[in-house]
Amino acid sequence: MRIGMLTGGGDCPGLNAVIRAAVRKGILHYGDEFIGFMEGWRGVLDNVTMPLTLETTSGILHRGGTILRSSRTNVKKIPGGFEKCAEVLAQNKLDALIALGGDDTQSISLALTEHGMKCVGVPKTIDNDLNGTDVCFGFDTAVSIATEAIDRLHSTAEAHNRVIVCEVMGRDAGWIALTSGVAGGADVILVPEEPIDLDEVCRLLTYRREHGKKFSIVVVAEGAKLPAGGQVVVGGKVDSFGHAQLSGIGQALAEEIEKRTGYETRSVNLGHTQRGGTPTAYDRMLATRYGLAAIDLVHEGKFGELVVLKGTEITSIPIKEAISKNRTVHPELLKTIRGLQPLR
Repeated sequence: MRIGMLTGGGDCPGLNAVIRAAVRKGILHYGDEFIGFMEGWRGVLDNVTMPLTLETTSGILHRGGTILRSSRTNVKKIPGGFEKCAEVLAQNKLDALIALGGDDTQSISLALTEHGMKCVGVPKTIDNDLNGTDVCFGFDTAVSIATEAIDRLHSTAEAHNRVIVCEVMGRDAGWIALTSGVAGGADVILVPEEPIDLDEVCRLLTYRREHGKKFSIVVVAEGAKLPAGGQVVVGGKVDSFGHAQLSGIGQALAEEIEKRTGYETRSVNLGHTQRGGTPTAYDRMLATRYGLAAIDLVHEGKFGELVVLKGTEITSIPIKEAISKNRTVHPELLKTIRGLQPLR
């Protein structure tokens, strides 16, 4: 078979491992040929490709980012976009297309499948919020980076008797904030699933001071909501899928904490540091398993499906189910945060 691959949306560690695994098994087990479309769906629309061979995918397992590069191109917003995609896939004599991406990227995969094209999806979102899979590759790396940063912030916060607010990624789901916050021993953890209670935040920080601890760490997801203003965004622009750029909740929260408590407070925004660099061993393994499963789905003719992790098993679900809603942090897990905090 002749198969295309692309990576859409934000990059994350492990994308290259997926590409490598799919290409290796496809060539070595099935005798497939591969081409990669550059910069996500934009590469399909513009017919910009690179060959994916054993040689071009050698040595990429440990590399962050994606050799295919990426973009947030929305085919639905382009007149005749689906027709152009079909034309390009036919020109390249492709039998199938494997798309690596989150709910926005996979919404295009689903639409193309409904237009008669043969697509398979691989789940990719640094926020770990794609429905139907237990874990997305790249999440473990992001949590590891955030946890290390929080560990480092402890020492400088203690040296200056400060409160330090650490802003991490998480548009609508607090998986990174919850996991890194608990692992890093944060005093306060704030997630998008629950509105921020500033009185409670200040109560917890004051409690720490009154019981001998002269510094505090607050971890907040970028999508957490202030009581009056909602999510904090940069400017008024949105991407082609209608998403505003989130950033600044950490600084806004730091200013409010200092105003209310009088404690010297600083903020740190980890930003794209969390999704850069080499993937952890766990993410390399998970991404490899996803890539192997994706090429198997193609040869089983299971198009319109997304490979997912359920427990320890790699299986698949319809793409339509995967993008039907976000996988947010379950209330039971949120109890982990409260279980480590003093009662009111």
